[in-house]
This record gives sequence, C-alpha cells and structure tokens, in this order.
Amino acid sequence: MRPSDIASVKPPASKRQNLTERIYQELKERIFDFQLLPGDRFSENEMAESMQASRTPVREALTRLQREGFVEVSFRSGWQVRPFDFEQYEQLYDVRIVLEMAAVKRLCEMEPGPDLEQLKATWLVPEDQRLDHGPTVCAMDERFHEQLVEATGNGEMARIHHDVTERLRIVRRIDFTKRPRIEATYREHGEILRTIIKRRADEAQLLLKTHIEESKAEVRKITLHMIHEARLNPHNSLLANDAGN
Repeated sequence: MRPSDIASVKPPASKRQNLTERIYQELKERIFDFQLLPGDRFSENEMAESMQASRTPVREALTRLQREGFVEVSFRSGWQVRPFDFEQYEQLYDVRIVLEMAAVKRLCEMEPGPDLEQLKATWLVPEDQRLDHGPTVCAMDERFHEQLVEATGNGEMARIHHDVTERLRIVRRIDFTKRPRIEATYREHGEILRTIIKRRADEAQLLLKTHIEESKAEVRKITLHMIHEARLNPHNSLLANDAGN
C-alpha cells in the first residue's frame, strides 16, 4: 500500500462506533445538564468542532438522539434541541401511574409473595446510611420503580415501563437537584414497600400514585425555573461559550 493510500483508509467500524457512542453520551449529558437548552439550534459543523470530531460520528449520534426524541432536524435551519412538551411528559407520567399501580396490586396478591429483598436493602435503611448524591439517588429511584414492575414477572409490562422511563429521564433527574426531594424519596419508597409487604393493595396504590404525582408537579416547577436561570446565564450554553472564544 502506498503512503498516499493510508490517509484514505477509513477507520475500523468498531472505532467509529466507539466514537459515535462517546459523542452520543456527551451530547445527551449536555442536554440533561442544560448546557444545551430546549430550543437551542446548532449545525453539525459547530458540534463537530465542539466535539473535535468529524461530521460523520456527530451525525450518527444526533440521528440516534433524534430517534429518542431529544433533538430534531430541519433541512434549512439545522439541528435543534427539542423544546420541552410538558403535555407529553404529563401523559407519560400518567402511563407510569397506570402501569405501576397495576404492578403494585399484583405484587400484593402474588402467591408466593414477590422477592423484594434487594429493594428492602436499598430503601429500608437508617437515615445515617442514606445517600445524598442527587444523580446516584436518581438512578436508584429509577431502578426502584422498574424493579417493582419487574417483580411481577410480566416481561411485556416491564418493557413498556422501561421505554416510558427512558423518555422521562431528562426531566425526572431534575427532581433530585434539591435535598428535600431526596429525603422525601427515601421516606415515600419506604412507605410503599412496607405497605406492599403487608399486602395492603389499595393503600399501596394510593401511596404510589401520590408519590408519582408529587414528583411530576415538582419536576415541572423546577424545570421551568432551571431553564429560566440557564437562559439568563449564557455561560451555561456550551455553544455560546465556544462562540465567545
């Protein structure tokens, strides 16, 4: 192979896939952390320069985020972080409530009873053993609700619930930026678990519904405030920083 041919050789597919995955994860984090705000517009060239990568893996990462509903593309205006659709998020929360209430009812009626030992070991702990790192507790909270559904043994219900969880993650993690919400999560999860263990289906369903609805209301309030604050501070926008430099 001539030296001039080496530059034209494409990188191995596995290497490009790894690069695409890295860019995908970083872009998702920027969206989740409000470095890229809902409604922000950008071009593939701008993002490729920001990521210090070529346009191909950037486009592949953006296409994946588009399928997941985080960004959208226009032929004329380039890419845009998808604006928050609170009506859609509230509909997804309603789906969560229906699925999880059905799961809780089933858990209270199962014979033999469900295996909740892992959940008990995580949530029924003394206060001095509780974690207070928001992102960690957020991930734990997500698994709590998924494990309740998984414990029913209904794989299709768990699959649908997981899909809803993925689509809500961008707003749900905001619920764990305030310490009182972290403390409330431990308390409310504990109450739900104890009631399931006692097989009080109606009470467990009510506790669960209240827990999710309170989180939904808090998330909307905090999200609107955080977007407002981020727009007042242009340093929160990575592309604005790059443009300023």
